[in-house]
Amino acid sequence: MVVKSLTGRCRPGVRGWTKVRRRNTTEALIGAVTGSLHRPQVLLLGRYDTTGRLRLVGKTVPLKPAPARDLAEHLTAAGPEHPWTGVRFTASWTSRTPLEPVLVDPALVAEISADVSQDHGVWRHPLRYERFRLDADEADVPPFGET
Repeated sequence: MVVKSLTGRCRPGVRGWTKVRRRNTTEALIGAVTGSLHRPQVLLLGRYDTTGRLRLVGKTVPLKPAPARDLAEHLTAAGPEHPWTGVRFTASWTSRTPLEPVLVDPALVAEISADVSQDHGVWRHPLRYERFRLDADEADVPPFGET
């Protein structure tokens, strides 16, 4: 939605309008992190599709120190059968810069804040980590493709 003053006019080169994005709160599974298990920086989040495959749905903005410390207490290194073993991730949509994520056991549910823009089930903009959900498990996470 775009908002402007009732008396405002559209003038070239002048910012007089404000874009307001709607954000929803939802859940996703933490499948990997950048940084380390002891100091995660960015979360790579996934959801299972109808075939049971864990699909990437987005990455968070960098975590603040306090939430990163709290989350680190609950992260567990992934075993050899992690669904993303061998998968390559890049820093952004158009980037070819590879990320070197640390795969984690995809059992921890994260509550995230996301805008509504998705492209084929993947959020187009970085997600905001709100908190981890020890009261939830993968059955509580919406399937891939849902908001």
